[in-house]
Amino acid sequence: MSECRIKFWGVRGSVPAPGPSTVHFGGNTPCVEVRAEGEIIVLDAGTGIRLLGTALAQEFGEKPIALTLLISHPHWDHIHGFPFFLPAYCEKNKIHILGYADFRLGLQNTLEGQMESPYFPIALKELQGNIVIDELCDVEFPIGAVRVRAHRANHPGIAMGYRLFTSAGSVVYLPDNEPFGSHRVSHIGTADRVDEKFVEFARGADVLITDAQYTGGEYEHHVGWGHACVNDVVGLAIEAGVKRLFLFHHDPGHDDAFIHAMLDGARNLAAAKGSALVIDAAREGEEVVLGTG
Repeated sequence: MSECRIKFWGVRGSVPAPGPSTVHFGGNTPCVEVRAEGEIIVLDAGTGIRLLGTALAQEFGEKPIALTLLISHPHWDHIHGFPFFLPAYCEKNKIHILGYADFRLGLQNTLEGQMESPYFPIALKELQGNIVIDELCDVEFPIGAVRVRAHRANHPGIAMGYRLFTSAGSVVYLPDNEPFGSHRVSHIGTADRVDEKFVEFARGADVLITDAQYTGGEYEHHVGWGHACVNDVVGLAIEAGVKRLFLFHHDPGHDDAFIHAMLDGARNLAAAKGSALVIDAAREGEEVVLGTG
């Protein structure tokens, strides 16, 4: 069995939150690196991708880098790091960007738009890297030997989650998603059975990385915003039989102490339900390895 290595480069939602009170969990917006079956798969291009790019350039040196970047959706916090991604500026590198089309602009136009003048001094077409952007139509597709399944998230616009199937285990990445619970607010049509479909999407996953932006009290003021209450996320993960849950997309207003308290609450809730679910809060720089024993 080969290994599957998961590394968090950005874990914050909405907007970066740097500063002394966020150094433990980190302040960069979403970016997760997965290495499996000889592939480098990058999940989202928030500001964390800048750090990943620097690390890849140092690791590969003069050797070419080939990777696939999966975009969950083109809200700024999931794409605004890409203009600072160092491998995109080197002609020997190959970057394949995949995502689903926005009804109005499309993925390529959206990525180009944030790099147009006066927003950025270098246009996307001026980057020297071999960059190919493809809009996805199918919900299942391969990246090398990694099988990928996509699922529509309950979030404004076209937002997707991805499940990566590797020989070492499966990883579900559902960064912006609002489980219905008892609130029944839907951005994706009828609410009937949608939570059930989320459960099936994550069923038996080794790792679930998912939106847990709000406490129960906060969520009451943010119903319909497309982000999750941590209590609903824990319930979903338990029902799906997930082995390990990472709370993700931390609110920019939550400092390290607040996230620690949310984590303690999530663990206590799982214990009260008699679950053996392992719960952590995603933290920049943390690495998880599947298939080691």
